[in-house]
Amino acid sequence: MSLVFERPNNGSEAALDRTFAALAHPIRRSILSRLAQTGTASVTELAEPFDVSLMAISKHLKVLTGAKLVRREKDGRVQRCSFSPESMLEASDWIERHREFWNQQFDQLVDYLEKSDSTAHPTEGDSS
Repeated sequence: MSLVFERPNNGSEAALDRTFAALAHPIRRSILSRLAQTGTASVTELAEPFDVSLMAISKHLKVLTGAKLVRREKDGRVQRCSFSPESMLEASDWIERHREFWNQQFDQLVDYLEKSDSTAHPTEGDSS
């Protein structure tokens, strides 16, 4: 596998930054989990389980919307929110590429250490 640390174009790098920043807060992760289960919910419904103001939830939703993880639509006077998984999929792909790279690096390290250990400690019967 080739080195995966090439710099993505500026737009996708900025999108990844927004996605990971949005996922950094436990309330935002909880909101996403809830939307993934329910499909849609109003801002008030999303705020119910949290001991924070409606304004704080709105700010969290603004971050999630900016990261394109949540879509907001007006339904009369109510704002309905839904999960938008595309940005999450891009972040997941990025993580997977890096996971594969590091697994390969660790496998190579294990091979190297095993070879080093076998040459440093010859087995009995070797006439080295």
